[in-house]
Amino acid sequence: MALRIRSILKCGQLINENIKFFPRSIVTSNLRSNTVAETEKSTETQPPPTDAEKAVSGSVEIETLNKKVVELEEKNNDLMDKYKRALADGENMRQRLTKQIADAKIFGVQSFCKDLLDVADVLSKATETVPKEEINEKNPHLKGLYEGLVMTEAQLKTVFRRYGLEPVNPVNEKFDPNYHEALFQQEVEGKEAGIVVVVSKIGYKLHDRVLRPALVGVSK
Repeated sequence: MALRIRSILKCGQLINENIKFFPRSIVTSNLRSNTVAETEKSTETQPPPTDAEKAVSGSVEIETLNKKVVELEEKNNDLMDKYKRALADGENMRQRLTKQIADAKIFGVQSFCKDLLDVADVLSKATETVPKEEINEKNPHLKGLYEGLVMTEAQLKTVFRRYGLEPVNPVNEKFDPNYHEALFQQEVEGKEAGIVVVVSKIGYKLHDRVLRPALVGVSK
């Protein structure tokens, strides 16, 4: 009995020693072989995609591409719209600035001309108050003064015309509220309603812009 037990223990020791010294490469090779076999087996078990599945996959890809194309077109349209708006705004600003510069050149003397209107009124009043019958060789001083006033008034009107300043004297013209200011109304025989019959003070305009409206009386 003791001999049998000893034989069994010896056999076990031999098995352990064989396992301990078993080449590792053989074990690794076996493991790799098993893994490749399992992979090939799993691949072989999966069926290839059908035509319907390929069509569905292709349609999904086409739909995705179409969505991207639509998004890009929308972005492009939005950018083009902003670009056109920016160009239009720039052009409008350029035109406004050009007009402002032109108006500044034309109407820059507006305040100065308006101040000179009082001088023109005084000269006109002075020439009107001089008695015409007294202007003769017997009164050389009065004649010289009158001629000097007339020449000064004529020169001033020439300067006014040079800068676009024109008088508005609308006698017997239709009343225009844009250029005239009515002080009174009166009945005048032979005149239709709305006709300027009296000009109390002439007006002036600077390049079609009213600098001072004419003070008038209108028929009714």
